[in-house]
Amino acid sequence: MDQHDAILSRLLTLHPKRIDLSLGRTERLLAALGRPELRLPPIIHVAGTNGKGSTIAFLRAMLEAAGKRVHVYTSPHLLRFNERIRLGADGVGTLVDDERLKAALERCEQANAGQPITFFEITTAAAFLLFAEAPADWLLLETGLGGRYDATNVISQPKCAVITSISLDHLEFLGDTVEKIAYEKAGILKKGAPAVIGFQSEPVARTLEREARRVGASPIVAGRDFHISNENGRLVYEDERGLLDLPLPRLAGRHQHENAAGAIAALRAVAPEIPPAAIEAGLTRAEWPARLQRLIRGRIVDLAPPGAEVWLDGGHNEDGGRVLAEAMAEFHDKAPRPLALICGAQTTKDIRALLKHFVGLAREVVAVPVEGEHKSWPPEDVANLARAEGMPGAAAGGVEEALALLSTRSFDAPPRVLIAGSLYLAASVLAANGSLVE
Repeated sequence: MDQHDAILSRLLTLHPKRIDLSLGRTERLLAALGRPELRLPPIIHVAGTNGKGSTIAFLRAMLEAAGKRVHVYTSPHLLRFNERIRLGADGVGTLVDDERLKAALERCEQANAGQPITFFEITTAAAFLLFAEAPADWLLLETGLGGRYDATNVISQPKCAVITSISLDHLEFLGDTVEKIAYEKAGILKKGAPAVIGFQSEPVARTLEREARRVGASPIVAGRDFHISNENGRLVYEDERGLLDLPLPRLAGRHQHENAAGAIAALRAVAPEIPPAAIEAGLTRAEWPARLQRLIRGRIVDLAPPGAEVWLDGGHNEDGGRVLAEAMAEFHDKAPRPLALICGAQTTKDIRALLKHFVGLAREVVAVPVEGEHKSWPPEDVANLARAEGMPGAAAGGVEEALALLSTRSFDAPPRVLIAGSLYLAASVLAANGSLVE
């Protein structure tokens, strides 16, 4: 057990709700801590439904390739809480160590003095403390949920805001239409700061651009102000400053081309000194675990059918299902293999919306339970949903049992196995596989 786990357990009890969107409690605690949010490096603030973490991964890799020291705040973590806080250093940054994290959490706990505050709010305050007290050139700041009332939005003047792909998710907190969700995400846009609006549906793009102009942010809109194309195995990026002929991103899937483009657009807007060579290097170095990640070795790989490819993704909503299915179809076109989907999700997620994108692609769906803070869909229910969509469906007690089941099937070639539906499921797979997140 990490030395800060006891403190994190106590912090979970300070508010009756895990999520209660507000800025007041965070502002109160930060004032008690001496306002560390006013002593942060220049900030690129990132919100969106899907693609936030990948966009930040590209930004970090590009900035570090240019010799910059980069702080990073992301959530949730996969295996250890430390993954949420990366402290900038010469070369590449490192995850916060246990001792520094424990000290920051203790200071926040003491300053809060037992008052109601959510876990995300008080741990965000701890991250701001750590970032304020360590020198860096940039802070890449990911929202937790939403934007307008997200704890990270206590910052008053980011250098830039980026809004990645928006789709239906967290409806109980953000609204039941993409326009309502876009309005909440647009809360991070600030006067005078460029607003990079990633590739969106037309209603979302219209809402985001309207909000940008309303607050006095300068909109930079994908498909209008910057463009990408895939030409001869290269990623071609173009904006008013010219054209960049780049390698394809290291992160798999065509959707990562769009995330990379948003990162490039942000840097071209606020850090034009970053040379094309650093952008190139960042594309080929970026890492973001459990997002269309191929597992090459480990216990889970060993349990898969002989010769199988094993892929892992934490995607858990309809848009996540769409981009995953598109990626699997593209993989199949290049190297045909039967696709087997191992899927589990929490009951707060629309698992049917995710599954429907795999009709005609998945040779079989094996449903598994998910451990986590929310109730899991019963595997038999998910298997029934798969069958209702016309796909063979089966239920298993876990990923290892699902892999054993697939090993009994008579596929015409070693399968491509995709494990998806939940970040909690992805985390358990990484732990069982013996993988590290650094």
